[in-house]
Amino acid sequence: MDAISKLIKPRSVAVIGASADLNKTAGRPVSYLRKHGFDGDIYPVNPRAETIDGLRCYPDVASLPAVPDVGIVLLGAERAHLAVRDLAARGAAAAIVLASGYTETGAEGARRQKELIEAAGDMRLLGPNTIGLVNLTDNIPLSASGALEMEHFPVGSIGVVSQSGGILGAFLSRAAARGIGLSKLISTSNEVDLELADFIDHLVDDEATRVIALYVETIRNPEKFRAAALKAARAGKPVVAFKIGRSEAGAKAAVSHTGALAGADRMYDALFRQVGVIRAQTFGDLLDIPAALSTARVLKGRRVAILTSTGGAGTLVSDSLGVSGFDTPAPDEATAERLRALQTGDHAALDRNPIDVTLAGLQPDLLRGAINTLLDSPSYDALVIIVGSSSLAMPELMVGAIKDCLPNSNKPVLAYVSPHAPDLAALLNQQGVPAFTAPESCTVALESMLQASTWQVPGAEALPAPVDVSDFPAGSLDEAQAKQLFSRFGLPCVRERIVESAQAAEQAARELGGRVVLKILSGEITHKSDVGGVAVNVAAEDIGARLQRMAAEVEAATGTVPTRFLVQEMVSGGTELILGMHRDPLGTAVLLGMGGVTAELFKDTAMRLLPPGGALSRAEALALAKDLKTWPLLDGFRGRPKADVEALVGAIVAFSAMAAQMGERLIEAEINPVFVLNEGQGVRAADGVVVLGA
Repeated sequence: MDAISKLIKPRSVAVIGASADLNKTAGRPVSYLRKHGFDGDIYPVNPRAETIDGLRCYPDVASLPAVPDVGIVLLGAERAHLAVRDLAARGAAAAIVLASGYTETGAEGARRQKELIEAAGDMRLLGPNTIGLVNLTDNIPLSASGALEMEHFPVGSIGVVSQSGGILGAFLSRAAARGIGLSKLISTSNEVDLELADFIDHLVDDEATRVIALYVETIRNPEKFRAAALKAARAGKPVVAFKIGRSEAGAKAAVSHTGALAGADRMYDALFRQVGVIRAQTFGDLLDIPAALSTARVLKGRRVAILTSTGGAGTLVSDSLGVSGFDTPAPDEATAERLRALQTGDHAALDRNPIDVTLAGLQPDLLRGAINTLLDSPSYDALVIIVGSSSLAMPELMVGAIKDCLPNSNKPVLAYVSPHAPDLAALLNQQGVPAFTAPESCTVALESMLQASTWQVPGAEALPAPVDVSDFPAGSLDEAQAKQLFSRFGLPCVRERIVESAQAAEQAARELGGRVVLKILSGEITHKSDVGGVAVNVAAEDIGARLQRMAAEVEAATGTVPTRFLVQEMVSGGTELILGMHRDPLGTAVLLGMGGVTAELFKDTAMRLLPPGGALSRAEALALAKDLKTWPLLDGFRGRPKADVEALVGAIVAFSAMAAQMGERLIEAEINPVFVLNEGQGVRAADGVVVLGA
């Protein structure tokens, strides 16, 4: 067994600093190990006690009769490293350090944490500042969490990894109250050694775990996390993550819009999407979603049947599903005929959806027939059963009828418990029927099941032959230089001329033909519109005077007299988008959104992380465009001409290849706007921002 396996499933546990007072925190681990049925060896270590809870107590680690697989260290931060050193010297596989007072407290804590790491050597560490772990599959609680005061926990197939110790206890108790079974719960906290990715990787190989739930504060090693999450996805074990910190300020880029539009939290969205992790939007979802996914039922579409005996509750579920894009069609004729054959009289409404079988709560045979009919129906991909107040009198009959039907289909079956009946909801969960007490939770569960069943590893485009960019200087490029860089990577740009005088501007305007755009050209002033540095729709005969007026306006706004200008062809029509990249510890993202001066106002953007070692594939680039709320504008909305989506896709791929090839040297890059012209007319980069490193 490797060290992590021994940590999760030890045969012997040393408890260093164990207290003889089982009511104290330091007394809990020994008490909980015995209370919950650990059948291995327990070695309490305390030089001031001879026995603890009837077990022989040892004065130090060196005195233990055998090498423990795991040591739980209950000493304070100033002495914990001594116990860790002793455990490592004895050859223990791992130590769990509960003490706080490390990097989370400042410089002195950081010194202690370094001391702890050095003391461990090759031995693995969980924590510090952790509450430990609980292996429910094998009755092994290695924790001081007060949640373990409960007598019994349902055992199931959901593994939990949390970067918060307190959340482990909250999750354990909430799941138990709802009848939802868990397999393993691990608190990683400071992660001086073992981290989220290590336990994701381990749980993928754990036969008892079918779904992995994560409580995430930060991801310290994105590449390791990416590899573990992809391993889980390929193994068919969904990973569900609740990431806190969504309200933190987004990363602020020095000169481009993209950094502000991306933001740290959206980078997590992009990472999770790339590796198939389902993001829970609320803490409650972190339990609801895994409960649904743990059934291993496959959702193949958005058509949902709602079976109810109470009209109002059925409408609540139907409304929630409809808002999220699910369809609740009426039964096809053959299905309706089978339903009508089950119940006669005027009580039933069987030709619409929700399907209201009013007596189902009192007649289990009728309920079985209706459930089987709907599961057999080709009109539906999933079934939500409304459990109404009529079920309270005989809950076992209702639950039994639903359970009996489950083997007849692999379609998802969920329950919405309409009355306040926590015991009934728990009974359903225990029988393999995910039960929810809010209609919105049914929708979230089905959305997540669909995401899990349709996710595929994003494709990647091989990088083209390297492009020579060695002649570009470090720092902020001016607009002309930025577009020269874009052009080298195959991105079409507007025609333009660099000028330094009114006369040259007029000549350039006549060469370009028609009306033009006039801009200042500066590597220091990037948001030119804000200081009066852009004029559009300028005639050749007016451009000289307009240039002189622009120079005066910019000087008044910035104190700098512009000496160089750009005269550009004026692109008319098309859709203005923004195409940018944002570099972050989690990876490099390509961002596409509504462009122009309103980019940050409307914030209609979508993002994709670059795949390791490659560019975005054409399929990913197209999916990126389709994620925009304004996608219909590109796709011929209400008779509008279709945009050149093929050219846009090519531009996204080329831009991503530039970001991938240039790597860390490309600090920022953005095209705003890129004009997407009508079908067959291509795209044009009309403005650009680039910041290069040395």
